[in-house]
Amino acid sequence: MPVVNKAMLMRLYSSLRKRFGYLDWWPGETRDEMIIGAILTQNTSWKNVEKAIARLKGNGLLELSKLSSANIGMIEQSIMPSGFYRQKACRLKGLAAYITSNYKNLDDFFSSETQELRKELLSLDGIGNETADSIILYAAGKPVFVIDAYTKRIMKRVYGIDENMEYEELQKLFMNALGDDAPLYNDFHAQLVELGKNYCRKKPLCAGCPARKLCNFARHPQTH
Repeated sequence: MPVVNKAMLMRLYSSLRKRFGYLDWWPGETRDEMIIGAILTQNTSWKNVEKAIARLKGNGLLELSKLSSANIGMIEQSIMPSGFYRQKACRLKGLAAYITSNYKNLDDFFSSETQELRKELLSLDGIGNETADSIILYAAGKPVFVIDAYTKRIMKRVYGIDENMEYEELQKLFMNALGDDAPLYNDFHAQLVELGKNYCRKKPLCAGCPARKLCNFARHPQTH
């Protein structure tokens, strides 16, 4: 596996930050909204999530306490724009019911050590690595690096990292190199999402890409 160290990752981060600025990710006014968004964004674009969140808000359901007791049909109707709405409605209601039944509030829920909280989230229906880590990093403010499809693709193209590397192995690469730094993880992941959406697409737009000078793919496209 290619060696990727802190200096290399920080060069990438700096080049993206210079282009995109500080991104203040995750979009959401409350921790409840961030948790809900982490479920809704599964297998869909953020544009669709925004539509679903607006409908939840309009129906007075943008709080975990409201979701836990809401009619499942009303939740389904509200989140329809996010796709897989029946599945996601069950996941939202289940997570909301779990937290509100077992904890006094979110401070209580998030008071566990990071790995214990992660293990607890992963034990719940419909919550995988990316969703759990998004909740932990953005809603709880604890240092875990979120890995998504954009991150895998960018690391493959820029540094030659195997795109099929296990989630936790790639996560460990970032966390070992960068140390425990939740604000850095937050903005770095946001920068990678921005790069993936705008340049490092499935069909890459290398012209004008802020990572072009660092990228193996952009320098040697004929070998890929």
